[in-house]
Amino acid sequence: MSNKKFGTGAKYAACILALIAVAAGVTVYMTQRGKQTVQEAAIQEPMVENLAASTQAAQPSEASAPSVSVPTTVPAKIPETTQETQSTSESTNPGVLKTGLPVSGDTIGAYAMDCLSYNETTRDWRVHNGVDLAAEAGAPVAAAADGTVYTTYEDDTLGYTVVIRHDGGYTTRYSSLNENLCVAPGDVVTLGQTIGYAGDSALVETVMGAHVHFSVSCQDQPMDPAEFFAMG
Repeated sequence: MSNKKFGTGAKYAACILALIAVAAGVTVYMTQRGKQTVQEAAIQEPMVENLAASTQAAQPSEASAPSVSVPTTVPAKIPETTQETQSTSESTNPGVLKTGLPVSGDTIGAYAMDCLSYNETTRDWRVHNGVDLAAEAGAPVAAAADGTVYTTYEDDTLGYTVVIRHDGGYTTRYSSLNENLCVAPGDVVTLGQTIGYAGDSALVETVMGAHVHFSVSCQDQPMDPAEFFAMG
């Protein structure tokens, strides 16, 4: 009986010792783990601080940012127009012509394209695409500007006619001439050059006697001869 009690007491004591040993081991482990955690935190903290410092150093401050200069464009000075420049421009402009009267007589028939005028020969009212200039029979008729003779022909109503083309799209027409024309198609003529002689060949204007029926067009549109003469 005493042996059984002894054996039971020995086992109980062994269990107590084992629990004490386990508790001691756990205590030692937790102590060492705590020290390691503190060491790791101490190592990581300066790394975070260094990272923050390096990040701040990488960002340029506003004071050290390079300044960018924006170029200012200065408009070129526009040269003043001089009288010499104007005259040179006019001389090279094909639309500007030196003009003159084909004959020196008075106007006996006015330009009328925006209204009707009475024709004493035909005794009716009609438009009149030119001016009638008085001239003695056989008086020289001059080119009203430099140009090239486009055609010459005998018109059924306006008689012997010379047509001259000029720079700028202008065309002049000289009618009621006599048959002795001085130019032919293709001839180059100058201002004041004789192209024919005054006559009374215009059948619709015979009442006027010898004269020159003079008309102008610009870009194939009728033009008041007074405006054409004003160019010269």
